[in-house]
Amino acid sequence: MKKRSATVKRKTTETDIAVTLAIDGKGVSKINSPIGLLNHMLELFAFHGLFDLDIKATGDFKKVDIHHTNEDIGIVLGQAFKKALGDMNGIRRFGSSAVPMEDVVANVTIDISGRGFLSMSDYAMSGAADGSARKECYEFEYAKHFFESFAKHLGANLNIRVTCNNPDLHTTLEPVFKALGIALDQATQIDP
Repeated sequence: MKKRSATVKRKTTETDIAVTLAIDGKGVSKINSPIGLLNHMLELFAFHGLFDLDIKATGDFKKVDIHHTNEDIGIVLGQAFKKALGDMNGIRRFGSSAVPMEDVVANVTIDISGRGFLSMSDYAMSGAADGSARKECYEFEYAKHFFESFAKHLGANLNIRVTCNNPDLHTTLEPVFKALGIALDQATQIDP
């Protein structure tokens, strides 16, 4: 089988991002961006999806907020998957996973259809409105924007539903990223 890997770079006035991806990897990652919580989530995504992933990202947080760096990482990661998949002949295309963590359950379904679209439950957005978001310097709106950028640039219909009563941002996002890794691993597999 042809090696399904890609390196994609994006440099703007606000960010400098480089992503190297191997779809058929072992879950080894090296994530280096100024967004600590996103780094951790992407490590979990790579581990559970069995993707080898190297991300180097810098962003201007002094003049510009976290928004552009977060968005551009999603854009470049989506482009890397799209490039590594090539013509997508023979992939399963669909994947889904439900992952629990404490009182949170994340359900992620993906269709690599060529059409980028995100549907994410608003209930998930209201779950982490406490101090954990401020402590992490990350918010659910950033996560939603990351997933939207990723889905659009991969060309995937991404549906995320979160059931939770837990206001902790980390606890709510972790099963989402794990479920996305598992679902994307299913969708990118070659169907014999």
